[in-house]
Amino acid sequence: MKMTHFIVSLLAGLLAAGSAQATSLYVGQAKAGAVCAQCHGIRMPSSDAPFPPLGGRDPEYLKTAIKQYRDKTRKSDIMNAIAGSLTDAEINDIAAYYGSVKP
Repeated sequence: MKMTHFIVSLLAGLLAAGSAQATSLYVGQAKAGAVCAQCHGIRMPSSDAPFPPLGGRDPEYLKTAIKQYRDKTRKSDIMNAIAGSLTDAEINDIAAYYGSVKP
């Protein structure tokens, strides 16, 4: 009985840990609104900034690009500074959100 309880507890813990890392479009939307939208907009770039829109972009491309900016293997003073504060989970959420938006 103790072994069964232990296994059930262990599996529940693993499932909870896995779901905590799952991508969240809601978190991505909030983070994109706070960090990205001023320059990139949601569907279209803001009117006074010549930056490309991110809505509808491939999420894998966005993840790779943001991580490259964060790690400074892709150069842009602005993007290196902004992406430098993002975690992998935040990057995944932002990329998933922008990938879900129709341009």
